[in-house]
Amino acid sequence: MLHNKFSDFVELVKKLRKECPWDKEQTNDSIKAATIEEAYEVVEAIDHNNYDELRKELGDLLLHVVFHTVIAEEKNHFNIDNVIESISEKLIRRHPHVFGETVINGKEEVKKNWEKIKLSEGRKSVLDGVPNSLPSLQKAYRIQEKAAKVGFDWEKKEDVWKKVIEEINEMHEIEAFIENSNDERLQTKLEDEIGDVFFALVNYTRFLNVNPENALRKTNEKFVKRFNYIEDRLKESGKSFENSNLEELDKFWNESKNLE
Repeated sequence: MLHNKFSDFVELVKKLRKECPWDKEQTNDSIKAATIEEAYEVVEAIDHNNYDELRKELGDLLLHVVFHTVIAEEKNHFNIDNVIESISEKLIRRHPHVFGETVINGKEEVKKNWEKIKLSEGRKSVLDGVPNSLPSLQKAYRIQEKAAKVGFDWEKKEDVWKKVIEEINEMHEIEAFIENSNDERLQTKLEDEIGDVFFALVNYTRFLNVNPENALRKTNEKFVKRFNYIEDRLKESGKSFENSNLEELDKFWNESKNLE
C-alpha cells in the first residue's frame, strides 16, 4: 500500500509538471531556495514540538525531493528509483556493523568508522561533504565535529574555554589599536579576530553537547517574542519607542520574561 501511495505521488508531480503553467517553467535552480526554506520549516515544527505541522512540512519537503527528481529525469540524468537505490546502497555500505561482519563498541566508534568509509569512497578530505551553503555557525560545528572524529581535537573542555578567552582578548587588542589608528587594514583584522571568537565558542558548545545553530535560533525567537511584547505594550499605552525611555522599555522586557 505504501509503495502504491508513493508511486501515485510521483505520478501526481509528473502530471503537475506537464499541465500546470507554473510547474512547467521550474528548474532545479529556480526551486532550490524554496527547498532550503521547506527544510527550515521542518526544523521549526520540530522546535515547537508540533507533530501536526511536522507531518505537513515533511510532505512539503518530500514534494521538493520528488520535484527535483522529476526535473532531472526529464533531462535523462536519473529517476526516483535511482535516488532510492543510491541512498540504500550508501546506507548499507556505511553500516557494516549492521549489514556486515564489522564489530563496533558504541556510537563514537560508529562515527569514526563512518568517516573512514567515506574516505575510502574517494573523498580527498575528511572535511569534504560539509556544504558551503550551510549557515556559518552550523558549518563551523560540522567542520569541528568531522575533525574530531579522526582525533584532531582538544582533550579537555577547560582548555577549549581558555582558547575562547584567548581569542576574545586578541579581539579586544585589535579593537584598542583601531581606536588610535586610521589604518583600514585593522578593521579587516578585527573581522578575522571576531571570526576566531565565534569559531572557538562554537567549539566549546560542541564540548557541552549543544548545537550552536539550534541555540542561537531559539534565542532569536525568544528575542523576537519579547520585543513584540514591548511593541504591543507601547501601543496599549499610546506610546512609541521614540517617546519612551530605556527604563520603560526594560520594564516591559522584564514583564515579557516573567510571562514565560
